[in-house]
Amino acid sequence: MRSKKAFLNVFTNLILQIFIFVYGFVVPKIIMSNFGSDVNGLVSSITQFLAYISLLESGIGPVVKSILYKPISEKDTKKIEDILYATERFFKSIAFIFVIYIAVLAFAYPSIVDISKSKLYVSSLIIIISISIFAEYFFGMTYRLFLQANQETYVISIIEIIVYMLAILAVVILAKMKVSVHMLKIFSTLIFVMKPLTQNYYVKRKFNINLKNADKDYVIKNKWDGLAQHIAYVIHSNTDITVLTLFSTLSEVSVYSVYLLVVKGVKALISAFSSGLDASFGDMIAKNEKENLRDKFGLYEIIYLMITTVLFTCAIILIVPFVKIYTLDIHDANYVRPVFGVLLVISECIWAIRLPYLAITYAAGHFKETRKGAWVECITNIVISIVLVRRLGITGVAIGTIVAMTIRTLEFIYHTDRKILEVSILKSFKKILILVIVIIIVDLVSDKLYVLENISYLNWLANAIVVFVFTSVLTFVLNYIFYNKELIKALKIVKSILLRKKK
Repeated sequence: MRSKKAFLNVFTNLILQIFIFVYGFVVPKIIMSNFGSDVNGLVSSITQFLAYISLLESGIGPVVKSILYKPISEKDTKKIEDILYATERFFKSIAFIFVIYIAVLAFAYPSIVDISKSKLYVSSLIIIISISIFAEYFFGMTYRLFLQANQETYVISIIEIIVYMLAILAVVILAKMKVSVHMLKIFSTLIFVMKPLTQNYYVKRKFNINLKNADKDYVIKNKWDGLAQHIAYVIHSNTDITVLTLFSTLSEVSVYSVYLLVVKGVKALISAFSSGLDASFGDMIAKNEKENLRDKFGLYEIIYLMITTVLFTCAIILIVPFVKIYTLDIHDANYVRPVFGVLLVISECIWAIRLPYLAITYAAGHFKETRKGAWVECITNIVISIVLVRRLGITGVAIGTIVAMTIRTLEFIYHTDRKILEVSILKSFKKILILVIVIIIVDLVSDKLYVLENISYLNWLANAIVVFVFTSVLTFVLNYIFYNKELIKALKIVKSILLRKKK
C-alpha cells in the first residue's frame, strides 16, 4: 500500500508538472509579446516580493508533517484534529498579516521600481496577484499539509491539474481578446483560488474532520525548529530576482525569469520524483524500520540521481537554444546569455541533488540539527549576490546561488548518511560523481548531437530527443556498471506496482 501510494503520488505529480510548465511557458510569452519585457519583469518581481510573506510560516510546514506521521499511522483522529486546529489558526494569522503586507507593498513598491507606468497601475497589479496567495493561507495550507502527511499528494495534484487546465484555457482566450494585463491576471487568479477551497472541502468531507472538537489550547511543540530551514528556502527562491530588482533593471529581471522558466520546469519534474516520498520515509521512521529505510532509500537514491543526471544534463545543453527560439520576436532586451544559462542550471542541479537527503532529514524531524547550515546558506547567497551583481549582473547572482547551494547540499548529504542512515558518505559521493562525469561527456560531444539547426521549436525538439536518448543511455550504462543489483531490484519494485494497478 505504501509503495502504491508513493507511485501514485509521483505519477500524478509528473502529469501536473507538464501543465505547470505549459502555463509558465504560455503566460510570460503572452505578457512579453503584448506588454513588453518590462511588464513581464514587473510581474515576476511582484510575485517574488509577495512570496516573502512565506517567511512568517517559520518553517512550520515540515514540522507539522513530521508530527502528523505518528497519529496518522495510529489513526488517532483526536490528535490529528488538535494539530490541524493549531495549524489552521497559525496560517489564518499569517493571512491577516499578509493583508497588511500587501497594503505596505502597494504603497512602497511603485517607488522602488524603474518603470514607465503609473503607481496605480503597479499597485493594482500587486493586489490582483496577491488574492490567490491570501486564499492559499486562509483556506488551504493546513489541509494540503494533512494530505501530504497522509501520503495523498496525488489528491493535491489532481486538483491542481484541473485548475491549471482551466487557467491555461482562460489565458489563451483572453490573450486573443487583447485584454489588459490586469484583466488577464484577475481571471487566472480567481481560477487559482479554487485550489485551496477544493482541498479544504475534500479533507473535511472524506476524513470527517471537525475542528470544533479540537483542543483549543493545543500548542505545536518545536514549531520554530524549522525556521532556519524555511528562511534558507525562501532566500534561495527569491534572492536573485529581489537583488536584480533593487540593483539592476526590470528588463534584466525579465531575462532572468525566462531562463528560470526553463529551469523551473526541470525542477518541477525532479520534485515530482520526491513528492510524497517524505511521508513514506516518515512512516518508516515512526515505526522504527531502520533497515527497511536504509534499503529503500538506497534504491531511491540511485533512481533519483539517474533522473536528475539526465534532466539537468539536457538542460545545460539545450537551455540557450530554447531561449533563442522562445524570444525570437522579442527585441527590447538581450535574452541570449550562454554563461548565465549554464550557471543557473548548475546551481539548480546542486539544489536538486539535495532533495532526497533533505526529505529524510525533515521526515526525521532533524530541524535543530541542521539549522546552522541554513543560516550559512542564507548569508552566503545574499552577500555574494549583492557584491557581484553590480560587476557581473545576473551572472553574479547565479554564482552566489551556486556557492550557497554547494555548502548546504554537502551538509544534508553528511547529516543523512552519518546521523540518520548511519552509512558512509562516500556511497552518495560515488553516485553523484557519475552525474558529473555524464555532464562532462555530453557537453564535450554536444555539437555532434545536433541533427538539425536550432531555428524552430520542431528542430529544437528533434535535437532534444537525440540529446535525451544519448544522455539516458550513457547514464544507465554507467549506473548499471556500478549498481546493477540495485537497479534490477528497483525496476522489479516498479514492475510489481504497475502489475497490481492493472489488476
